[in-house]
Amino acid sequence: MTTQRSQELTEKLYGYLAEDEDARVCKDIPDSACNDQPQAFIAHLIALSMTKLGDSLVSARLVLPWILTSLGAPSAFISALVPLRESLALLPQLIIAQQLRETPIRKWFWVAGSIGQAVALVGMLFCVLALRGSALGWAVVALLTVFSIARGVCSVSIKDVQGKTISKTRRGRLSGLAASIAGFLSVGTALVVLFAPSLFGTTVSEGNTIVFVGLLGVAAVLWFAAALTYAQVPEVPGATEGGGNALIEALKSIRLLWQDKQFGSFVLTRALLVSSAFAIPYIVVMIQRSGEGSLTSLGGLMLASGIAGMLAGRFWGRWSDSASHHVMAAAAFIAVAVMAVALAFYTLASDWLAQQWLGGLLIFVAAVAHHGARVGRKTYLVDMATQDNRAEFTAVSNTVIGLVLLLGIVLGAVDAYAGVEAVMLLLIVLGSVAGLRALTLPNVQQD
Repeated sequence: MTTQRSQELTEKLYGYLAEDEDARVCKDIPDSACNDQPQAFIAHLIALSMTKLGDSLVSARLVLPWILTSLGAPSAFISALVPLRESLALLPQLIIAQQLRETPIRKWFWVAGSIGQAVALVGMLFCVLALRGSALGWAVVALLTVFSIARGVCSVSIKDVQGKTISKTRRGRLSGLAASIAGFLSVGTALVVLFAPSLFGTTVSEGNTIVFVGLLGVAAVLWFAAALTYAQVPEVPGATEGGGNALIEALKSIRLLWQDKQFGSFVLTRALLVSSAFAIPYIVVMIQRSGEGSLTSLGGLMLASGIAGMLAGRFWGRWSDSASHHVMAAAAFIAVAVMAVALAFYTLASDWLAQQWLGGLLIFVAAVAHHGARVGRKTYLVDMATQDNRAEFTAVSNTVIGLVLLLGIVLGAVDAYAGVEAVMLLLIVLGSVAGLRALTLPNVQQD
C-alpha cells in the first residue's frame, strides 16, 4: 500500500512539473521505459537540483577565487581555476564514452562521478583549515583536477541516461526546473554569506574560514546525497555495440565533426559560446579591481547569481523544448550586451562597479545568459542525437570544447599584457558570432 501510494504521488508530481497530465509523452525513448518515466524524471530532478546547488556553493567562477584570494594564494592559481575546472571535465570524455558504450546500465557512472566530486570537496575543506598561500593554491588546483575529471564522468553519462529515460520535449524543462530549484536554494545560502560578517565577525582568518568550510562541507554532502538519489533511476539496458580499444575508438569518433555537418556546425557554435562561460569571472575581476572584494560583496554576487538561476531556469527550459537553437542565440546576445555594459562602466566610471547593486545586477544578467546557454546547448545535443550515437556525440563535443576552454588560460596572459579590456572585447566578438551562428542551426525539436 505504501509503495502504491508513493507511486501515485510520483505520478501526480511528475504530471504537475512536466505538464504531462493528460497523456504520457514518450518520444525517442524505449517503450519499456515509458511507464517508469515519472520516477526517472523525479530522481533526475532531485539529483540535478542538489548538484546544481553544490555548483553554486563552490563555483570556480565566483567562490573558489574568493577563497584563494582571502587566504593568500597567488593570483596565478586563481586565473587557472575556470580553465582547469571546465576543460578537465570535458577532455577525458571520449575515452569515458567508449567505456560507457560497453556497459548496458550507465547510471552507475554518474553515481561514481558524484562520489568522486564529494571526496574532492572534502579534501578542499581540510586544506582550507590547514593551509595558506601557495600551498593552499597547489592543493586546491590538484583537488579541482580530481573534481573536474569526476565531473566529466557524470556529464557524459547523464545525457545518455536521460536519452533512455526522459522523453524528448521534457528534457529541457527538466534541466530548467533543476536550475530554478537550485537557484531558489542558492538564494538562502547567499543570504547567509551576505550576513556572515555580522554573524562571525569581520576577521578574515576566522570569519571567512568558517563560511568557506561551511560552503565546501554542504556541497560535499549534496553530492553524496545526489549519488544515492541517482542510484534510484529506473534505467533499461542500452546497446553495447561498437566495442574496441577505447583510445582508437575515441580517435575514430572525431570524424563525426566533418562527416555529420549538423553536428559539426553545432560544435562550432558551442565553441564560440564559451564567451558566456568566461563572462562572469571577468566581470567579477572588474568588480574586484574597482575596489570591492569583501565577503559581503561575495554574498551579494552569489545572491544575484542564485536569483538568476531561480527565475531563468524554467523559462529557458520550456523555450528549449520548442527551439533550443533560439535559446542559445538569445543567451549569446544577452551575454554580449552585459559584457559591453560592464566594460563601459569599468572604462568610463569604475567607481560605479564598486556599488554592490550595480555589480549584483551585472552578475544577475550574466548568470541568466549563462543558464540559457547551458540549458539550450544541452537540450539541443540530446534532442539532435539518437540512442545509438548520443554518448559519442556528447563525448566528441565535450572534448573539443574542453580544448577550447583550456585556452582560457591564455586569457589570463592577455589580461596581464593587454588588460581586462582586451579580454572583454575578444569575448564580445566571440559571443556575437556565436549568436548569429546559433540562429542558422536547424530546429531539432521539430524532428
